[in-house]
Amino acid sequence: MVLLKGNQPATPPPAELMDAIMKLGAEASAAGVLLDTAGLAPSVAGAQVRLYGGKLSVTDGPFAEAKETISYALYEVRSREEAVEWTSRFVKLHRDLWEGWEGEADVLKVFGPEDFGSPA
Repeated sequence: MVLLKGNQPATPPPAELMDAIMKLGAEASAAGVLLDTAGLAPSVAGAQVRLYGGKLSVTDGPFAEAKETISYALYEVRSREEAVEWTSRFVKLHRDLWEGWEGEADVLKVFGPEDFGSPA
């Protein structure tokens, strides 16, 4: 799973960036590696549930800076390196096509059956 976090420049995303993102998504889908993508609503619409010292607490958002936007992509790839390659291509589109955009993408592994021992 890739979590993309970035600033929200004063200008909306350029049409050419959105077109390039759609093309990259189509390429990843055709390669059979892209499972899902979406943007997430601002954290002001969410809540955080914590458990510390045996006590549950719920805190309403926001959690990210007001200028930050978050989206995700879920890939099914053979290796960490392949996930990094797809992610790098996506981030480079932002660099090349949206002046002023800065951000980061976290590449995270989703647990699968191979991560747990087989049942006894």
